[in-house]
Amino acid sequence: MSNQDIYVPQPATLLKKQPMTEYETFYEFKLDSGCELGHGPGQFLEISVPGIGEAPISISSSPTQAGIFQMVVRRVGNVTTALSKLGPGDKVGVRGPFGTKFPVDEVMKGKDILLVCGGIGLVPVRSAINYILDNRRDYGRLTILYGVKTPADRLFAEELAQWKATPEVTVLETVDRGDEAWDGHVGVITTLLPLVQINPAQTIAVICGPPVMYRFVLKELAKMAMEDESIFVSLERRMKCGVGKCGHCQMNDLYVCQKGPVFKYSEIKEVMEAI
Repeated sequence: MSNQDIYVPQPATLLKKQPMTEYETFYEFKLDSGCELGHGPGQFLEISVPGIGEAPISISSSPTQAGIFQMVVRRVGNVTTALSKLGPGDKVGVRGPFGTKFPVDEVMKGKDILLVCGGIGLVPVRSAINYILDNRRDYGRLTILYGVKTPADRLFAEELAQWKATPEVTVLETVDRGDEAWDGHVGVITTLLPLVQINPAQTIAVICGPPVMYRFVLKELAKMAMEDESIFVSLERRMKCGVGKCGHCQMNDLYVCQKGPVFKYSEIKEVMEAI
């Protein structure tokens, strides 16, 4: 999509949808124009349902997937509830992509990558994961840490298994509360960090998850001698309107939807520590 179209919704068609959890649904769309979305990993779109409204939703697919784009949407309001009622062939409006990206080309190439994801924080990070895997020779070891409240909250279970089976990729999962069928790790996501070995001078870390998670993960990364310059945070969970109007994402005088959602931690450290 060209910049001149960025404020005009483009029609897109829903190709398929699939429930993933009680509240999250997977969607795959294509632009009716036949153009590529032109996004980078970590960006978001404004999705509109005619007669209902518009909401910012992160893109979950890699730019390497031609012809389509994918999202996972939590049903929490009018727009997302309306989305949940759509079926294949139905139309939505699309504006964007908006926001900053994970620096997969500018910073991450040639580095080991540590991705720390909580809950639906895996959704935008999945775009970066698949981009890295599709350009595997450009990156070092890939480590993915994923935590959810319960086993029923896990997203992309089949892909997690595929990633675990990929050479030079480490995937560790944890749940806050297990069930009878869960035989994996139990505990908050920070309990996974002591289980991984990294070379801090060679590693780029990315954090994406619920706001409560960041402070504790950042403390653990500091213990592992990770430099603030080598840590990126995605704060997309804070956004609501996506256009700087509602103030939901405001952190002091910073609007996440306008300056983010991806930030280098060293550039936002003082703001994050103040809230």
